[in-house]
Order: sequence, then C-alpha cells, then structure tokens
Amino acid sequence: MFIVRNRKFFYSFSALLVIASVTALSIWGLSPGIDFKGGSIIEVEYTERPTVEAVNTALSGLPLGSYSVRETGERGYIIRTDELSPEIHSVVMTALSDSGKVSLTEKRFNSIGPVLGKEAIEKSWMSISLVLLAIILFITFAFRKVSRPVSSWKYGLIAIVALGHDVLIPTGVFAVLGHYAGFEIDTLFVTALLVVLGFSIHDTIVVFDRVRENLRRNTEYHEKKQFDTIVGESINQTFVRSINTSLTTLIAIAVLYTFGPDATKHFSLTLLIGIIAGTYSSIFIGSPLLVTWQKWQDKRNK
Repeated sequence: MFIVRNRKFFYSFSALLVIASVTALSIWGLSPGIDFKGGSIIEVEYTERPTVEAVNTALSGLPLGSYSVRETGERGYIIRTDELSPEIHSVVMTALSDSGKVSLTEKRFNSIGPVLGKEAIEKSWMSISLVLLAIILFITFAFRKVSRPVSSWKYGLIAIVALGHDVLIPTGVFAVLGHYAGFEIDTLFVTALLVVLGFSIHDTIVVFDRVRENLRRNTEYHEKKQFDTIVGESINQTFVRSINTSLTTLIAIAVLYTFGPDATKHFSLTLLIGIIAGTYSSIFIGSPLLVTWQKWQDKRNK
C-alpha cells in the first residue's frame, strides 16, 4: 500500500523527468545519424593516433561537403561526411594514411543515400505506432472480462501512458547527449526503444494480471476489499519479481556497454536507461494510475 498511498510523489517525480525530456527535445532535438539523414561514416584506428587538427588538415580540400571528425576509443576517429562515392572514399583513405606513410585500419565504412534515410525514418515511426496499437488491442482483449471498477480498455490506455514515459526519458537523455557529446540516433536507437517497449509492457502486464486475479478472488470469496487495497497488494506481490528480472537484465546490458564494441554502446545505453524507466513505471506509475482513474470515476458519478 505504500506505493499506492504515495502515488502523487511518484507521479511528480515522473512528471519532472518527462518535462525535462520534452524541454531537451524542444530546445536541442535529436541528432539524426546517417541512417536517417543519409551520408557516409568512416571509422579508422591508427597505430599512433594523430591530432584532430592533423586529420582535419589531411581532409581539407577534398570534395566531402560538410564533415565532422570525432575521437573514438584510444586510437581511432569517426568521420561523418555527405554520401561518398567509392572513388572519393579511396581518396579519403589515402589522405588519412598520408599516402601510406601512416599505419591505420579501416574498421567501418557505411554509406546511405538520402532516399533510404527518409525511408528509415518512416519505417521507424510506423514500427513504433504499430507496436503501441498492438499493445492496446492485446491488453483490451486479455482483460476483456475485467469491467469493474475500471474497464479493460482503460488498462490499455494506462499502459500506453506508462510506455510514453519509458520512451520519452531515454529520448530526452539522447537529446542532451547529442547536444553536449555529439551522440547521434540511428536505427539501432529505434530498435532499442522497441525492446524497451516490449520489456516494459511485459512488466506492466504482470502487475495488471495480478490485479485481475486478486479482483476475481475478491469477488469469489466476498472479501469486499477496496480497489486501492487490491492494487497495493498486487504491486507488493510482484515487486520482488519485477526488481529481480530487471536487475539480471541490466547486469547483462551493463556488461555489453562496458566491454562491447563501440558500435553497440549507444544501443546498450538506450536499453539501460529505458529498462530502468520501464521498471519504475510498471511499479510506481501504471498500477497506481488505475487507482487514480477509479477514484476520479467515483467522484464524477456522485
């Protein structure tokens, strides 16, 4: 009952995080990677890394359009440019190696046209929208026999509110990191958000399902418990399970973030932030919102 009784505090904390995320998105927005805006990305690793100024000097005068150079790891650079042809790519590698005088290894080269980038944006939005629609329909169907005191479709709507919280927070963090650290979003970022949605809704449904079972028992055994008491007991009964599941997942993702390749660091960071937010919302936001909605209904019907 502690969580249900103090739900306004948890709502306020989430509201602060969501407002901060929305503010960051409004001010700075997200920095799209080449997956979305098109262009080329080259990652090279030197035996002895030259200075950023030396790399910029080597690239100056080449027909690259706008480009950026960023350090990665201890000996590497990531270079982002407009879309490069194979011929220009070869010229760039020659310039970076100072015509073979400097030892380097090309670890990655990707090039995506602007048409494919636009298509990736459209498919990303479509994927997220379809997932949210499927979640509402599934919860409405799964809880179709639950009509009192909160209708089944309201479980679905509350789940979507919680999922919006879980998506906005990592997105806001990446808006801040994009502004201050040059982080860019790509299709892996969208994939991570979809994973977060799946993980979070799974956690939320576990609690909702326990609420459903306790409502059924309350009716069958004529226990006459209040709805907020039932929700509080349901949260308590699933609390340890939710925390343990999330912790084991977070440990695995933390290992991936720490020891995994640079290409997956943003992906694993998104998962870390999103799963923490999702675990919080499934326990402290989703189920307490059922109580809030029920009490609002009662006041309106008086």
